[in-house]
Amino acid sequence: MHVSQAPARPRPRVPRLTLNGDGARHPLLNAAAAYTVVAGLVSLVFGLLSLQHIAGTILGVTGMLIGLLAQMMSATRPARMVIVCGIVASFVGMDLGFGHGGFT
Repeated sequence: MHVSQAPARPRPRVPRLTLNGDGARHPLLNAAAAYTVVAGLVSLVFGLLSLQHIAGTILGVTGMLIGLLAQMMSATRPARMVIVCGIVASFVGMDLGFGHGGFT
């Protein structure tokens, strides 16, 4: 006697968080996007602290420069969104660092 099996349920699709929306790998661009976000957040925190304003200014400037270069080379929309968030955080952290004394 043949036992019938219940039809297989489709697996629920879990959305993947990736910067490679086009299916190709972009390791240098992903590293630049990650650096932009990390440098932006750290410069934002350091910019708020008046004793760390030099580090906040330097990280903000480098985060903005690398972020702007990465923005020109970006290939996917998710990468651009992450890069823009990092650029904005870097800009605000850099401005806070300049407000507390900048490079001096």
